[in-house]
Amino acid sequence: MKRSFLFLIYFIPLPLIILSLLIGPSEQFGMTDFAYALWAFVVPPLHLNELDMQRLELMQNIIINVRMPRVFLTFMVGAALASSGNTLQALFRNPLVDSYVLGISSGAALGAALALLTNWMPVQLSAFIFGILAVCMTYGFAQQRYEKSSVVVILLSGMIVSGLFIAGLSIVQYLSDPYKLQAIVQWTMGNLHQATWDKVQQAFLPISLSLIGIYCLRWRLNLLALGHLEAQAVGVDPRRDQFLLILCVTLATSSSVAVAGIISLYGLFLPHLVRMMIGPDNAKTVPANIFLGGSFLLLIDNFSRTFSTFEIPIGIFTMLLGAPLFLYLIRRYRMNWA
Repeated sequence: MKRSFLFLIYFIPLPLIILSLLIGPSEQFGMTDFAYALWAFVVPPLHLNELDMQRLELMQNIIINVRMPRVFLTFMVGAALASSGNTLQALFRNPLVDSYVLGISSGAALGAALALLTNWMPVQLSAFIFGILAVCMTYGFAQQRYEKSSVVVILLSGMIVSGLFIAGLSIVQYLSDPYKLQAIVQWTMGNLHQATWDKVQQAFLPISLSLIGIYCLRWRLNLLALGHLEAQAVGVDPRRDQFLLILCVTLATSSSVAVAGIISLYGLFLPHLVRMMIGPDNAKTVPANIFLGGSFLLLIDNFSRTFSTFEIPIGIFTMLLGAPLFLYLIRRYRMNWA
């Protein structure tokens, strides 16, 4: 059964990406038209009249410059959020943890909102700086009283820091003029309708580096999940590995928030779906979260684009899907980590 799920997880991305290129609002062209335009990249048609050639070029332009950057950006963001949630849940041995708990998402959101309001620096750089600041504040508050911060103290500190940055985000929204306020509010709902190749280029390198780092340390996650003492007993430096993993998670989360806004609950419930399908071994769940995380968010985005005549922010759909799913998991499995 697990092998079947693994095959499905690794097989589904490519067909789903191709299908996603054919889906989207269009009054002039249908899915079959875009399928023909996509096939024309592989086998160029012959003997087309001028009108048909213009139609083909228009459809191909829509595929390349409108739909393709959105599909790639959605897949990268989904992979980053899912793998970050899986990493933090294993790192802190708590199934209720995601990037919001350490304040990473809230800090990155405030940084990006300030950049949108004042143009003081690039949005992605500002989001990353504030995401790092949030993590430093979380650990600073946790270690202020205790020499060795327990998981509970770190999580509580993260909740406090997250609340502080959310309050700061509210202040930024209150001080914004109506035009910038509308952009910030839409961005906080999680939105991918403004995806461009520039955003893909901005997010590709940091997200790729963070995913590679998490993937290379996936074996250490199993040891760190046992506790610091057990990890030290086999010669692993838990503090160093924890620092590297949190740095990768911060980079992935802040980059995702900078280009896509706040996509709620996705990094919380998606790792649970992966563990339900293939088990808790982090050596397998890390790559599975990368592939399934990107595919599932792409599926949600396709639904958000076609659900109604106007586009609904993807963050709303992830909240509507994640909340009942997580309640179901709590009721059925009582949040059993294994």
